[in-house]
Amino acid sequence: MQNTATPTHCPYCALQCGMNLTPAADGPAGTVLLTERADFPVNRGALCGKGRTAPEVLSSGVRLTSPLVRTGGRLVPATWPEALDRVAGALGSVREEHGPDALGVFGGGGLTNEKAYSLGKFARVVLGTSQIDYNGRFCMSSAAAAGVKAFGLDRGLPFPLEDIPRTGCVILVGSNPAETMPPSLRYFTELRENGGTLIVIDPRRTKTAEQADLHLAPRPGTDLALALGMLHLVVAEGRVDQAYVEERTSGWEEARAAAMAHWPEYVERITGVSVPELREAVRMFCEPEAAMVLTARGPEQQAKGTDTVGAWINLCLATGRAGRPLSGYGCLTGQGNGQGGREHGQKADQLPGYRKLDDPEARRHVAEVWGVDPDSLPLPGRSAYELLDALGRDVKALLLMGSNPVVSAPRAAHIEERLRSLDFLAVCDVVLSETAELADVVLPVTQWAEETGTTTSLEGRVLLRRQAIAPPEGVRSDLYVLHELAARLGVEKGFPTDPEEVFEELRRASAGGAADYSGITYRRLAEENGVFWPCPAPEAGAGEDGTARAGEYDGEDAALDAVLPDDDPAREDAAPPADEPARKAPAPHPGTPRLFLDRFATPDGRARFVPVAHRPSAEEPDDDYPVLLTTGRVVSQYQSGAQTRRVAELNKAAPGPFVELHPRLAARLGAAEGDLLAVESRRGRAVAPARITTAIRPDTVFMPFHWPGEGRANTLTNPALDPTSRMPEFKVCAVRVETVRAQR
Repeated sequence: MQNTATPTHCPYCALQCGMNLTPAADGPAGTVLLTERADFPVNRGALCGKGRTAPEVLSSGVRLTSPLVRTGGRLVPATWPEALDRVAGALGSVREEHGPDALGVFGGGGLTNEKAYSLGKFARVVLGTSQIDYNGRFCMSSAAAAGVKAFGLDRGLPFPLEDIPRTGCVILVGSNPAETMPPSLRYFTELRENGGTLIVIDPRRTKTAEQADLHLAPRPGTDLALALGMLHLVVAEGRVDQAYVEERTSGWEEARAAAMAHWPEYVERITGVSVPELREAVRMFCEPEAAMVLTARGPEQQAKGTDTVGAWINLCLATGRAGRPLSGYGCLTGQGNGQGGREHGQKADQLPGYRKLDDPEARRHVAEVWGVDPDSLPLPGRSAYELLDALGRDVKALLLMGSNPVVSAPRAAHIEERLRSLDFLAVCDVVLSETAELADVVLPVTQWAEETGTTTSLEGRVLLRRQAIAPPEGVRSDLYVLHELAARLGVEKGFPTDPEEVFEELRRASAGGAADYSGITYRRLAEENGVFWPCPAPEAGAGEDGTARAGEYDGEDAALDAVLPDDDPAREDAAPPADEPARKAPAPHPGTPRLFLDRFATPDGRARFVPVAHRPSAEEPDDDYPVLLTTGRVVSQYQSGAQTRRVAELNKAAPGPFVELHPRLAARLGAAEGDLLAVESRRGRAVAPARITTAIRPDTVFMPFHWPGEGRANTLTNPALDPTSRMPEFKVCAVRVETVRAQR
């Protein structure tokens, strides 16, 4: 690679912040200089500590540089042909003896679109298995399911982040962007500077909650009741936008009746949020002309997560706050490619373009692109936790890419046991993660700065992440792995190693689907700083003059012009600078930054209210387990920590797990700051130091989930599943807490 700056994107969260990378003139191979990239609009050059230190994981002293195979109980170096032969041989033998569904494939929300697409195709075309899912099921699946029910389409944010500072009020539910995606916090700061208000709903007084105009701290697992109580007050106080409800929605009467059963005093008893606080939240949300509700893992990672998100969507619909400029419901997606990862086929029930695997027309279209018989494609298989739970029983061999379920899965000790029981486990990873340590074969693969590929941010903005440096000698790409395994298993064609060639096929496979990428090219992504989907190809999405046809996503510019200042550059009718000619309609589809401004993606174009009612969490406190546990992240670690725990600066800031508890609970336990606490649930026991703070409810403890070993928070968490999304209930379970010994 040349020693010139390469514009690219961060490997971590779904902001996908822009950055420049330049290979260092001095220092070991893989050393790069990271500089700000002010031209990318999402972060405007700002980076958090994780992004700033991301190049450290490129070091050969940190990451894997040779395939490993298990010999005599130990992982030892091997050549690539030896390792690939062993993987292909094991997969072929298991399939021959037990059938294709004895093979499992587990992907990740950090894989590029090209990898996710190829992995789904590999599972269904080469292996013939239905048993494929990915760790994104643990992240945004409840919000996705609720969005599809209400709007007919799921895209994390149906508007760009730049709209947040211009709205009147934001309700942020179960999200802590100050720590999970710090560069995004400025959008909320600018919101308040512009006269808007911020409501944060979280059981903890997080760094984000400290910035809020109003912080509501409900009991974990009661977000659904809170949303219903607010909707009850909207009705009771005459704040329903009747004209909007009649013109743009259906199902209101049923949803209204369900909400009216949740009167404020009843909701106060369930949530612990007082009636005056509820009324104030409703006032703040309803008084401005525009407002938004944004959810994250707090309300979503529950066994009733789909209904909970649905209740917040109902609040938006009843007040006319969806499908209008600077208003709407959105999900703050977590993983780097969490959005794209669920669009192109590595999810158990989906085909590329966000098509449903059990839809005959979707099967026909994708099978034609793949050159196979539609009847040869398997039907939907198990969801992520159910797939992991079946390991060693129905599923005998597993190929895993870009995930670390030993740390990240609920009931993690059980999942670790299931992984150990497999006949064969192959893991593709950058580092020797806790899951890779259990594998029979570990394949070292390229990472963000060593490869080119696309990701899709939480805004639905498809981005080009460019290769900046060459990978170490012994490292290959995931696309290479799939190409070689396919050939060894009898499929010689259809799995190219060039990411742009894969993307060109993905464009054709997604064409006409909900997540239509057919009008997007690598060249456009490079020139335009990303393109928002849906973006159909000109022949599918444009008239003879190249302008977008009237349809599902039109009307954005005119609607925005009605609310934006005359000199705002986002206005369609804003005059061009004097030295610029007037704009002409481009031939390509421009992409769709803002959805639903004309109609929703339902057959009749109306958003659908879904009636929901509060129900208890799957596991409530009792005499044996009297305390609630909730889990989450800290600013200096990311997900399972497989990469960030290898960065000295980040480990210094966040060296290990802890148990956050209120002083009143600490006093009852006789615990002091730093004392070791044992937290025990019905699934296991974790031990970590006490961190005593008034920022958490007295009935709740909090543990971050980034670490393995005795402080592994997911040893405790409950795998109870949402009936629609199959999301496990990470965010609430019953525990007991005891002091182990003093460690000052």
